[in-house]
Amino acid sequence: MPLRSVLLVAALTFTVPALGQDGRRDLCPDRPGLGTPACTLDSGATMLETGIADWTLDRDADSRTDSFAFGGALLRTGLTPSLEAQIGWTMLGHVRERDRPTGDVARWTRTGDVTLALRQNLINPDSSGFSAALMPYATLAVGGEGVGAGDWGAGLIVPVSFELGAISLGLSPHVDAAVDADGDGRHLAYGSVAGLGFALSDEVSATAELSLTRDRDPGGHATEALAGLSLGWESGADSQWDMGVNAGLNRNSADIQLYAGYARRF
Repeated sequence: MPLRSVLLVAALTFTVPALGQDGRRDLCPDRPGLGTPACTLDSGATMLETGIADWTLDRDADSRTDSFAFGGALLRTGLTPSLEAQIGWTMLGHVRERDRPTGDVARWTRTGDVTLALRQNLINPDSSGFSAALMPYATLAVGGEGVGAGDWGAGLIVPVSFELGAISLGLSPHVDAAVDADGDGRHLAYGSVAGLGFALSDEVSATAELSLTRDRDPGGHATEALAGLSLGWESGADSQWDMGVNAGLNRNSADIQLYAGYARRF
């Protein structure tokens, strides 16, 4: 085969979207994990991703905080072959905070904030080969005390991924106007998530991740470090069940987080 033909075949293999037997793109949900994928839904497609249950434990010398979230929903819809819109909302959150020296306990049960986002893919919206995207987002302070952040926030994520057979590498650098810890005003935060994904079978995948975030809150600057491990099981061409665990790697991070969820494309 002439060299020109070989190069043409390679280019087509790299750029043509990976389609299933029905002509649709392979499933590419946001969950599970700490990172953000670069893929977008095809035009007219819709996906609902739901966090069935989420528990986070954060302890220090003075307090223990248990945070629960139920029904965390993310609705995604494809506007063009490379652009999608997202809206996310935590339906119910419960926070229990125990003061260790006194034994006093405070509880909050509220709905969470709303997140609005656009994701514009720049190359390979099906996430085949090398893929990159831009994802600006904003959070609206509609959640209640103890569960919501208390003020609006915004940011930009630049997800990048590279797939090579059964292994994939993903990066999610971000810069944020994060809400201050006291719920009034914003400050700079930035960092990235790096992940390595493995296809254990045609239906089961696993991802190991590391997240580092520098948070410049006026109340005290801190670097948060997390390690995560997640599993996804595609129960069909348009659905996936997942579960995962995140662990804090330093004193500025939550001790542990356990979660499970489901994604369905329509």
